[in-house]
Amino acid sequence: MAKVFAIANQKGGVGKTTTCINLAASLVATKRRVLLIDLDPQGNATMGSGVDKHSLEHSIYDVLIGECSLVEAMQYSEHGGYQLLPANRDLTAAEVSLLEMNMKESRLLNALAPIRENYDYILIDCPPALSMLTINALVAADGVIIPMQCEYFALEGLSDLVNSIQRIGALLNPKLKIEGLLRTMYDPRISLTNDVSAQLKQHFGDKLYDAVIPRNVRLAEAPSFGMPALVYDKNSRGAIAYLALAGELVRRQRTNARTATA
Repeated sequence: MAKVFAIANQKGGVGKTTTCINLAASLVATKRRVLLIDLDPQGNATMGSGVDKHSLEHSIYDVLIGECSLVEAMQYSEHGGYQLLPANRDLTAAEVSLLEMNMKESRLLNALAPIRENYDYILIDCPPALSMLTINALVAADGVIIPMQCEYFALEGLSDLVNSIQRIGALLNPKLKIEGLLRTMYDPRISLTNDVSAQLKQHFGDKLYDAVIPRNVRLAEAPSFGMPALVYDKNSRGAIAYLALAGELVRRQRTNARTATA
């Protein structure tokens, strides 16, 4: 049964999509079966996976409104090696359409049910807002991975995000938890970065991933070629950092599984 992780932060520009694409490819490199769901109307995860968002026959929008099955909308990312549920601007209309539907918060959860056995990990790239799309992701997820920059405003917004996750967990998804916090665009030469990083460690403890994602030109360049950094430049610091994150994620899952059966 796949572990489903929503990659979420209400703040934009923190590396959500970069994390989705590169973590998916890195998990594939560890021989895991991965599905990446693009739930952002900008469709950046779709384009970054080498799929043209402008020429989709079906997308996640069609799945959410019941026009097609998840399998019918699925595409394969040749460079990433994972399955992709793509998105484009059509998804903007889903916000309005979902409001008029029964079980509007669990459309994605129900769509995933028939295929969860086929994957080890399902990653959901969320839009940078607590919208009906993000709520669908959080209802479908087992946990939330929060990418964030180590800066003052990011720290301020983090408490709002944690509160939102807790509220949705209490109301709609009792198993939902914060899986981990990921420090992105990390530059240890900046004193504020180190200060915020220390505060995160103090407050969140082992929820904070040891792996940190550095500022890296290759990570920024790779999406324009429709490929993860691991394919674009496997020796880049960004690619190596996401491989480390994938390894840490897999180890945590093993530990959690052993603890649950002990």
